This record gives sequence, structure tokens and C-alpha cells, in this order.
Amino acid sequence: MNSVFGYIGGHFIRFLQESGRITMLFGQTIVLIFRPPFDVREPLSQMEEIGVRSIPVVVITAAFTGMVLALQSFTGFRRFHAETLVGTVVALSVTRELGPVLTGLMVSGRVGSAMAAELGTMRVTEQIDALHTLATNPVKYLIVPRFLASLVMFPILVVFADIIGIMGGYFVSVKILGTNPTIYIRRTWDYLELNDIYSGLLKACVFGMIMATISCYQGFYTEGGAEGVGKATTRAVVLSSLLILISNYFITALLF
Repeated sequence: MNSVFGYIGGHFIRFLQESGRITMLFGQTIVLIFRPPFDVREPLSQMEEIGVRSIPVVVITAAFTGMVLALQSFTGFRRFHAETLVGTVVALSVTRELGPVLTGLMVSGRVGSAMAAELGTMRVTEQIDALHTLATNPVKYLIVPRFLASLVMFPILVVFADIIGIMGGYFVSVKILGTNPTIYIRRTWDYLELNDIYSGLLKACVFGMIMATISCYQGFYTEGGAEGVGKATTRAVVLSSLLILISNYFITALLF
């Protein structure tokens, strides 16, 4: 019995330690954003990596999500003779939930793993220690650009996802299922409000911060050589995805 409580207590203590270190890293990153020197080149490079190169993944995910959502909604609503509301359901679902959440999950898998692997490799090869010897703050040099790039690019990617998702729903509803295009567009605009779009963009900002913080933390504090890098990469993707889903609920509860 004592071993069981010791096992649970040990994991709980490690959880508190990890949470404290992540919180401290997040706070340090926020402070260093506003502290000179300010380098524009590295954040722009990270924006290209996080944003531009993630567009194909986001576009494909959003397009087929909107198409499937329209197909399922049409099939269900047809039982109640409410096919004209398909456009409304697609627009609200994509802008409020599916756009930001699926974008967060897909980009976390593609970019978060790369961040953790890159920083983890730098840690185990002592490149981060070398930055200390050069009087360079590694958090300012390595983490701040990635954090800023994620914060800026996630909402832009969500805008792409919203547009493509709604277009995918329109294509299936109008071109395949034969819905009246005028009614589809009118129903979409009648019930879609700016708050729906803003809430999705707010979620995107939060998801970007979560992904960058967790991924950079896992890579920055990697231990155990090549095996440790692999474990850090896995933890980065899993924790980022879980926290995105958990935070999505609380943000939705606060906003709606």
C-alpha cells in the first residue's frame, strides 16, 4: 500500500515540478519579448516554417472537414426537412470549433515535433550550453522567435481553414447534393456573426502559445541523448494536443 501511495505521490510531485517549470518558461518568454535586442530575421524565418509550410496541411484538412460536415449535416437535416440550414451549421462549426481546433492539432503534429526535436538536439549536443558561454540568452535567442511566430501565424492559418472549410461545404452542398446556392449563401451570412470568427481567432492565439511553449519546453530540457530527443518529441505532440483540447473547452465555456 505504501508503494502505491509513493508511486502516486512521486508522479504528482513531478507533475507539479513540470507545471512550475513550464509556467516559469512561459513568463520568461513573455518578458523577453519586450526586452532588446530585437531581431526580426529569426521570427520571420520561423513564420515561414510554421505558417507558410503548414498551409497545404491546413487547407487539405479544412477542405475535407467542411465537405464531410456538409454531407453529414445534409443527411441528418433531410429527415427534418431543414436542408437549408446546412450552410449555417458548416459556417458556425468551422469558425467556432473545427477551424481552430483542427489547425492547432495538425500544426502541433507538424511544427511542434520539429521544434522539440531541433531544440532537443541542440541540448544533447551542448549547443545551448555554448550559447551561455557566449553570453547569449538561449530563451531569447531560441524560444522567443518561435513563440512570436506561433502567436502570429496560428490565427492566419485559422483564417485559411475557415475560408476553405466553408468553401468545401458549399461545394458538396451545391454541386453534389443540389442545394440552392442563393439560399445556402444567404443562410450562411444571416446567422454567422463576427463574434463567431473572433472567438475562433482568439482560440488560435491561445493554441499557438500552448504549442510553442510546450514544444520548446520539451526540447529545451531534453535529457538522455538521441533516445531523449525522441521521447521529448513525442511528449511535445501529445501534451500540446491534449492541452489544446482541454483549453478549447474552457475558452468555449467562457465565451459562450
